[in-house]
Amino acid sequence: MNTPTDRDRCPPMRVTGKALTKREAGDLAALLKAVADPVRLQLLSMISASESGEMCVCDLVEPLAVSQPTVSHHLRVLTTAGLLTRERRASWVWYRAVPDALDRIRTLLP
Repeated sequence: MNTPTDRDRCPPMRVTGKALTKREAGDLAALLKAVADPVRLQLLSMISASESGEMCVCDLVEPLAVSQPTVSHHLRVLTTAGLLTRERRASWVWYRAVPDALDRIRTLLP
């Protein structure tokens, strides 16, 4: 009887189908690092799933049960990584997901 090897149970993950350049690997690592936090994943999913496709920072604090500075920090990380755009309207900031960046993450997931 053949027993499956570790290789059979866990096939190698292909990130892009080709070897990454140093720059591509750095860019991808920054993107993955930005979403490698539960609060940031929640923020990204909340904004992406919103009816209008955007959310005000004022509406993101209460559902996450974290402080406004914490939410702002995580939004800044997601924006810097290119996953969100921001627009100031009067005294509030509105966030919108960047579809191309989300598609890039989706291609990495099964």
